[in-house]
Amino acid sequence: MKLTRIGLWAASALLAATALTGIARAQEITVFCDDLGFGCPTMEPVVKRFEQENSGIKVKLEVVPYQSLVESLPVQLESGQGPDAAIITDLGGLSRYYLDLTPYVDAANFDKEYHQTLQWLRGLDPNGKAINGMPTTLTVNGAYVNLTLFEQAGVPVPKEAATWAEWADATRKVAKATNTEFAMEMDRSGHRFASLAISYGAELVDDKGQPVIDKGLKDAVEQFVAWHKDGTMPMDLWGAVGGATHRELFSDFLNAKTVLYFGGSWTLSQMDREVGDLFDWEVAPAPCGPSSCTVMPGGGALVGFKHTKNPEAVGKFIDYLAQSKNNAEIVAAAVEIPAAKSLIEGGVQYPGASKRTQESLATYIGQIPKMAPAAYRFQGWRYQRAMMNAMTTRISQVLNGELDVDTALARVKQDVETAIKAAGQ
Repeated sequence: MKLTRIGLWAASALLAATALTGIARAQEITVFCDDLGFGCPTMEPVVKRFEQENSGIKVKLEVVPYQSLVESLPVQLESGQGPDAAIITDLGGLSRYYLDLTPYVDAANFDKEYHQTLQWLRGLDPNGKAINGMPTTLTVNGAYVNLTLFEQAGVPVPKEAATWAEWADATRKVAKATNTEFAMEMDRSGHRFASLAISYGAELVDDKGQPVIDKGLKDAVEQFVAWHKDGTMPMDLWGAVGGATHRELFSDFLNAKTVLYFGGSWTLSQMDREVGDLFDWEVAPAPCGPSSCTVMPGGGALVGFKHTKNPEAVGKFIDYLAQSKNNAEIVAAAVEIPAAKSLIEGGVQYPGASKRTQESLATYIGQIPKMAPAAYRFQGWRYQRAMMNAMTTRISQVLNGELDVDTALARVKQDVETAIKAAGQ
């Protein structure tokens, strides 16, 4: 097994050159993955065992930055280039490039373990039978709360079923009492905003795959803007950065600049490692909107691509990682929420995780049954990223006074419809 770190364009050029010169081994497969969570480093021990048990197959793990996987991999795939397989998060958006693994894996096991999340990988045919990859882990959006600041301020921490408005009120009181810069922050991400929007009743996409602009979405945008205008949230995060640029705000929570940080489960190990004992913190249950107490699900998947010259080897490799023992080992090392049903129900032991991290994982897992149907539908939509990017861009324009809310929402719809039309749908 080879584990290397390389930029995505350089990796693709290397793949192409290797193919042209005939240097590549007949059964060598290249897998692109990042270095966080269920990624190259945590897969490495299992990959080594796979190679020992399958001497005719070599797996080359390429560490590629997450942003490159999001922005550049689709361009490579469109030109027929790229790796044999990759761990991706744009599950529906890249579906036209996936290799159907059905002939190469234990199809019954995949259906048992990943029945619901396999739909996210089927693009325009969510009810089909194709096995287009192996969901790796689930992620859950959620709020991290600085308990030390609440204690210093003498303000009670809102309990489960507290509303977004109640959290905003409580964190404002804490921020004022402790001279903390901001009450709440949310990653600059359409995916994170979707949690708020759906809890306010937004559908985002209908059952025909068309974007939905409704009262729930308008109410959520108006509330989000109001929090920025009154100082509950910092204007210079969503407002100052242009376009759809993704920006995570973990560092502000680490430095105690905000009382509540709305991010997600993928930062748990980083939270435990870097925050440590600097202050006491916890993951809060999903804040409630007028419609539901929901957050967005997410996650990644290990997929093969149609252009691979070794589909059977790719399928055999992914099938190996899907075996319960192997999957549990990687999930435990990643300190993430499993996607496999048997691991969710039976639990995963996280030997390297602190008690607080294990409690936080339990809180995140407890939000899964409360997720609204709209959240699952949006997560598996082929044009989810187009909608998320449009919401991020247009909300920022409202914050900067460039658009009013109604015009911004009309532009969101227009942006997504343009993306659908460009894709020939």
